[in-house]
Amino acid sequence: MAWVLVIAAGLFEVAMALCLKKSDGFSVLLPTLGFLVFAVTSFGLLSLALTRLEVGTAYAVWVGIGAVGTAAAGMLLMGDQVTPLKIGALALIVIGVIGLNLAGSGAH
Repeated sequence: MAWVLVIAAGLFEVAMALCLKKSDGFSVLLPTLGFLVFAVTSFGLLSLALTRLEVGTAYAVWVGIGAVGTAAAGMLLMGDQVTPLKIGALALIVIGVIGLNLAGSGAH
């Protein structure tokens, strides 16, 4: 269950970042409110997950989901440039997160 919370928190982090971009420096109300709601939700879910997971691995997975998800959403939905180097770098993040989990993400 704790890993489900981390994954959900990571997805809310992606939504938070997309709203942050759309908020235009917090000058557009709806995306600004979305940013606030998604940020609180993301951090709240991560906090709950950390009661059962190692902080380093859980945080890395959360950041990885946020980074890869936000970069992919930027490329797919917001016209961010797509390059082989970007795709390769995102793949390395995914590999790193998987490696951390395989190295031992023990719950307590």
